[in-house]
Amino acid sequence: MQDFQNHFLIAMPGLDDPMFKRSVAYICEHNEEGAMGIVINHPISVKVAELLQQLEIEFAADSPVATSHVCAGGPVQNDRGFVLHTPKAGYQSSMQLSDQLMVTTSKDILLDLTTERAPDKFLLALGYAGWTAGQLEQEIADNSWLIVPADNQIIFDVSHAQKWQSATASIGIKPWQLSVVAGHA
Repeated sequence: MQDFQNHFLIAMPGLDDPMFKRSVAYICEHNEEGAMGIVINHPISVKVAELLQQLEIEFAADSPVATSHVCAGGPVQNDRGFVLHTPKAGYQSSMQLSDQLMVTTSKDILLDLTTERAPDKFLLALGYAGWTAGQLEQEIADNSWLIVPADNQIIFDVSHAQKWQSATASIGIKPWQLSVVAGHA
């Protein structure tokens, strides 16, 4: 089995599911039981400040972070927060994904987001995308997804509107070159 952890799934043009159309998902975990990822380019109308206010967490209203948008990470547990961030130890529920990336699901990271204690870079998403054993591999075979190595610059430094194009460009492809027809040799 090929391991797709620390890779992006780029939605192919034929994938018209509203949750995943033109999406880029970061794969946090992939094993024989299935896969788990977070969509990194579908912002929702909720801003970080609104979410923190709803959770009754104090925050610095003048922080640029407060006005950033939360992403729709996927259709599973979309009431649960996932924070992809640059490495920073000390949070209750963190998992190291690579040398340069962690995911944290505990509320304690939210206390830091608008302060100087925040990780250098982060993306806050509600929900995640999940695949059962063999499902992701089948969707790839069906030409729903293109797999490319993940790039933190795309996660953190590229606007949400440009992430799909930037992810395809990372392997030398322009979106117009993608086909809805799969080729199998």
